[in-house]
Amino acid sequence: MSHSSPGMPETVTIYEVGPRDGLQNESALVPVDTKVEFIERLVAAGLPIVEATSFVHPRWVPQLADAAEVVARLDLAGTVPLPVLVPNERGLDRALDAGCSHVAVFASATETFAAKNLNSTLDGQFEAFEPTMRRALEAGLDVRAYISMCFGDPWEGEVPIDQVVATGRRLLDLGASQLSLGDTIGVGTAGHVGALLEAFAGEGVVVDRLAMHFHDTYGQALANTFAALQHGVTTFDASAGGLGGCPYAHSATGNLATEDLVWMLDGLGIGHGVDLQALVATSTWMADHLAKPPASAVVRALSGNFSG
Repeated sequence: MSHSSPGMPETVTIYEVGPRDGLQNESALVPVDTKVEFIERLVAAGLPIVEATSFVHPRWVPQLADAAEVVARLDLAGTVPLPVLVPNERGLDRALDAGCSHVAVFASATETFAAKNLNSTLDGQFEAFEPTMRRALEAGLDVRAYISMCFGDPWEGEVPIDQVVATGRRLLDLGASQLSLGDTIGVGTAGHVGALLEAFAGEGVVVDRLAMHFHDTYGQALANTFAALQHGVTTFDASAGGLGGCPYAHSATGNLATEDLVWMLDGLGIGHGVDLQALVATSTWMADHLAKPPASAVVRALSGNFSG
C-alpha cells in the first residue's frame, strides 16, 4: 500500500546504469550474449532509459572492450534510449560510427580524481569535453554529463559545494542536457544532498536539469534519494540488483539498487513505469551469471530461492 508524502513528485525517471556502471567493475568478463540479453530484459521490464556501455579504451576498463559488438546488436531505433559513455573524441567517433543518439561524458569535481581517472586537472578536463560535446551536439546527439566525487573524495575528503556547482555550470554551458551528481564513494547524507541542490538552485540551475547518482557504501542511498525527492529531483540513476562500483575508486561499493528504489517509490505512490517482478527476475538471473548474491535487499527478499 502506498502513502503519498506532501511535496513529492508525481512521477520520476529511473536512469538504469547496470549494464555500464554496474558491470564495469566485475573482474570476470561477461559474454556479449549475456550483456545484450541483460539490456533487453531491462527494457522489457519497463526501464525508460538503459545505459548500454562505454566507449572507453579497453586498457582502462577491460569489461567494456566489447562495446561496439554489444551496441551493434541493440535496437538503437527503439523507443527506449540506450546511451553510451564517451570519455573523449575517440570514444565519440566510435559512438557515431555505431549509430548512437545519446551519449554521456564523465567529469570530476576534484583535482585528484581528475588526475587519476582522466589524466587531467580539474580545469584541464574541459579541454577534452569542449570538442567532444560540441561535435556530439552538432551531430544531433543528446549529451548528458556525469560529475563524480560530488560529496566526498577518498583522497581529498569532503568536496566544497561551490566547487561542485562550478563544475556543473561549466558542463551545462557546454551544452549538457542534464547533470548527474555522483556520490561516488557513498559518503553523502540527506542534509548534504539538500545543501548541494539548494546551491545549484541559487546559481539558477533548475532542478529538472539535475539527476542524482547515489552509492550505498554507508547505507545512505535511499535516505539521500528521499531528500532529493523532497527538493524536486525527478531523475535517479540506479543499477539493477545493486551492481557496481568504480574501477578508479576502490572505496566505492554498489550503486543504489533499482529494485530498492522502485520499492520506495511504490510506497510513496510515485509513478515510475517499472515492473518490479520482472526486474527482480532479471537481477536474479544476472546474479546467477555472476555467481554471487545480489546486493539489493529487495531482490533478496522477493527471490527467496536465490542460491548464489
